[in-house]
Amino acid sequence: MQDAVIFDPRDTDAEAPAAGGSPQQEAPSPLLDALDARGRREFNKLQKRLRRQVGNAIIDYGMIHEGDRVMVCLSGGKDSYTLLSILRSLQRNAPIDFSLVAVNLDQKQPGFPEQVLPEYLESIGVEYHILERDTYSVVKEKTPEGKTTCALCSRLRRGSLYGFAEEIGATKIALGHHREDILETLFLNLFFGGSLKAMPPKLLSDDGKNILIRPLAYCREADIAEFARLMAFPIIPCNLCGSQPNLQRQVVKEMLAEWEKKHPGRLESMFKAVTNVAPSQLADRELFDFAGLEETQARRQASRIELLNE
Repeated sequence: MQDAVIFDPRDTDAEAPAAGGSPQQEAPSPLLDALDARGRREFNKLQKRLRRQVGNAIIDYGMIHEGDRVMVCLSGGKDSYTLLSILRSLQRNAPIDFSLVAVNLDQKQPGFPEQVLPEYLESIGVEYHILERDTYSVVKEKTPEGKTTCALCSRLRRGSLYGFAEEIGATKIALGHHREDILETLFLNLFFGGSLKAMPPKLLSDDGKNILIRPLAYCREADIAEFARLMAFPIIPCNLCGSQPNLQRQVVKEMLAEWEKKHPGRLESMFKAVTNVAPSQLADRELFDFAGLEETQARRQASRIELLNE
């Protein structure tokens, strides 16, 4: 199998066609057309930064390989639109052949604009599927009044998407979680779950059947939001979870935003910590053999004595 190299992150100006043909590009955005020279330069820098960060994440974690069929989960939000756009951009000059298929889970939320995603995906020539599952009714029925719907909704959504990935022969499932999503999950588990864990950039599902990838793991939410705004993606708001009051994730999001405002660079440092774990400096007995430290000490002392006697 070839390496999972998608493109050289330094080669941000490359626009060579992808193996197997060149995908159709998005139509120009009215906002982009209206930019002056400086605005266009800033947008190009933003797009290159996102390409570089996604490319680095793919390389660092071996996310995509030759022949992969990547199912891009498209919710209609800024993150998943950006994920699809950047992956298609990288695909155009990738040294390997892989395919993309967009999948939207229509959860039958009242007022969901069913035509928006099909019209957009057909306009850019992307293979897609709309998976219809009435998880909305299940979530509303099973969730007690005043409780958040996120846990059950997420579980039902995962089950539907995992099963469908097998049906269409997808070898990877790409999700649109970014740097802040990962950090928010870290603190949610720390504050409310009693565990030190976040969202890994690459994950094997519990049943061992699916590999999930998060190519936006290195990307800042602010960059994604600005890219989505300038690209004028047809954003579909989530009326199920995003509108819930006192959502714990929203509280953590605001906390992190305040930290970053007062101490610029703090989120970058915290994300680096997620990738730089020292098990011996924590207290998890499953990750580090604390009970065997005396034995380790004895072996090292014996080795020193042997070296001195040589």
